[in-house]
Amino acid sequence: MKIAVVYHSGYGHTAEQAKAVVKGIQAIAGAEPVLISTNDIDKHWQDLEQSAAIIFGAPTYMGSVSAEFKKFMDASSKIWGEQKWANKLAAGFTNSASQSGDKLNTLVTLAIFAAQHSMLWIGLGLMPGNNNSKGSVEDLNRLGCFLGAMAQSNADQGPEHGPTKSDLKTAEHLGKRVAEFAKKLA
Repeated sequence: MKIAVVYHSGYGHTAEQAKAVVKGIQAIAGAEPVLISTNDIDKHWQDLEQSAAIIFGAPTYMGSVSAEFKKFMDASSKIWGEQKWANKLAAGFTNSASQSGDKLNTLVTLAIFAAQHSMLWIGLGLMPGNNNSKGSVEDLNRLGCFLGAMAQSNADQGPEHGPTKSDLKTAEHLGKRVAEFAKKLA
């Protein structure tokens, strides 16, 4: 059961998040992750067609998906016209330098993109972390999103310093959750 993770990463932070999603997929027996950078998408359209699920990942630049990820979205229009991804599972993740950074808009963009392809969106399935006096930045879902996995990385540091461990564990949870649902549907 193939599960594709399609992502763009401008500075390496979103790539780290994508690797964490893959780690979560690998935790489920029978799940085979296929990690695809949008830079290499032309070699992988068939992998996407053969996948039971596609997890989309894009950094949040200026309040939305990166231009490179949008280029991938636009390139999928022939697939959209033929509805080749209909009824596949979908999910999403994003990263930005700011705590908010308007990341929710990126996830909404990814969810609408999946809906246009008639895909079935899988949310994060975690209650918000770090939102009470007993919480901490080490909590899963510390940024409190339901739609997908959010991460934050400092703009002045490379991917070796971020996203935080808790944000990577949250991305791992998303990969595992999607793989669990794909396995149930298989």
